[in-house]
Amino acid sequence: MHKIAVIGLPQSGKSLLSHALQSLVEQRRANKAQGAHDIEFVEVHNPDELHGHTYDVVLQVVDSTRLEESLMLTPHIIDEHEKIVLAIGRYDLLLKTDHSLNLPRLEQLIGVPTCRVSVRLNYGLSNCLDIVENTIHKPASTAHPIYHLRDQGDEDTYRAYVHGILTETLTHAKDDQHQTPLERIDKVLTNPWLGFPIMMALLYFVFWCTFTLGAYPQEWIAGGIEALCEWMRKLLDDTWWSSLLIDGVLQGVGAVLAFLPNIIILFFFISLMEDSGYMAREAFIMDRIMHRIGLHGRSFVPMLMGFGCNVPAIMAAKDIQNPKDRVLTMLMVPFMSCSARLPVYMLFVDTFFENRKALVMISMYVIGICLSVLFAFVMKRTKWFKQADDDTVNELPEFRLPKARNTAAHIWERVADYLQKICTVILWASIIIWALEYFPTQDLSDLEHSYLASIGQFVSPLLEPLGFDWKMSVCLLTGLPAKEAIVSTLAILYGGDISAAGFTSLTAFTFMLFVLLYFPCVATIATLHREAGKQWAWFTVFNSLLLAWFVSFVVYQIGSLL
Repeated sequence: MHKIAVIGLPQSGKSLLSHALQSLVEQRRANKAQGAHDIEFVEVHNPDELHGHTYDVVLQVVDSTRLEESLMLTPHIIDEHEKIVLAIGRYDLLLKTDHSLNLPRLEQLIGVPTCRVSVRLNYGLSNCLDIVENTIHKPASTAHPIYHLRDQGDEDTYRAYVHGILTETLTHAKDDQHQTPLERIDKVLTNPWLGFPIMMALLYFVFWCTFTLGAYPQEWIAGGIEALCEWMRKLLDDTWWSSLLIDGVLQGVGAVLAFLPNIIILFFFISLMEDSGYMAREAFIMDRIMHRIGLHGRSFVPMLMGFGCNVPAIMAAKDIQNPKDRVLTMLMVPFMSCSARLPVYMLFVDTFFENRKALVMISMYVIGICLSVLFAFVMKRTKWFKQADDDTVNELPEFRLPKARNTAAHIWERVADYLQKICTVILWASIIIWALEYFPTQDLSDLEHSYLASIGQFVSPLLEPLGFDWKMSVCLLTGLPAKEAIVSTLAILYGGDISAAGFTSLTAFTFMLFVLLYFPCVATIATLHREAGKQWAWFTVFNSLLLAWFVSFVVYQIGSLL
């Protein structure tokens, strides 16, 4: 068992970091990760507590807003132990003062390994643990001046040395000659005036690439599936099982599979933003907006994760310490357009908004964010969530170049999840929809007398004010377990062509809005039930349905008048 002492100034976040690293150690051991060590992190309050104890490494937590005071603690730690790792935290507060810190140069001048961590954003923890593990087995170095200064025992000498280090590594915005290119880029990305427009322009570029680059493989896959269906119609007799295979399975599953290239491209860009640290910059940019509704930039991180999947995003909100903010953030996540909604958006945008694809697509994401902020603004003024503001803000991880290996792993994780849904939920949904459409008439051309029509006509009166017919109503019902099933249902009901199915640009946009806002999915509700409680899970069910109906009604009725 290797023991690591965690030390730092009061209120420096050493307790949070100690617990986070210990959890990461247990996770690695549970996953039987290669080279995983048996490590115990022990919180230490002052250097005197190091005396007489056999710690393998001392991890000093440095508050970047109190750099000189924090680094003055280092020689006292060295008096008791020579293997030290520095963890720099709360870097975002330093940036707000228009300063930046050259970490590689700081590490060189101090002479000990240095890392930057953010417990709340879950950034840098794995790297910090790797550095600690490597330091365990490395001999202590005494070649650097910091160790010679220790022998002098002169506090004033060391204070002058620390002052000199900070003079060389701490840079003000107006004096950027010592800044690295990445630090200069970082200052632009987090600029209070330029940051938000850059973020919106970047998102527009991502969606433009998703459509433009993904259009060709999407057409190839769709064309290949259509050719396969035609070949099988000629090969097989006209029976119920051939209809199930062609009109149900191939068309239903194929309609969703065709969007796989777009999914890969989108998550390629999302992975780049995550690995580079830009996602944290987006949270930093949104911090001022979130403060206006009583939340903080850290609540925006689970919302960003919700663009991938609402379930892990809700679970990520558990890291928010304040219980009221934690639950409210969980309730905001379903407003985010998860990847399951993406095929629905793409189908309608491709068909009805040919010249405004990226703009309409990004509008779905922006509308979801705006409504979530409005929702939180209202809820913060109710008795359940009203509280005094907390001034805690997020830390920024180091801006870095993404690694191809990590990017590939993130893309494969999303692709595997997408393919798993196709082979399970979408497959069964396609079979069920085909059966309801085929029986009792056993004639797909006689939809009006099918079981599916009976179900659709039963619920359609509720959705007619939104411009939806019974077929659209059925599609929304099949989207309850998984939103991708809407695409397969549309393919089965309309034969893969919705352009001549009674949709207009207005009804298409209204339909997309309803898909954005209504019942997220069964897995999301189940996760809310487990993490936030039964009452908030049921609240989300009814609130999402009512809000989706109201917003879609207003948009459709106003649009019909124009």
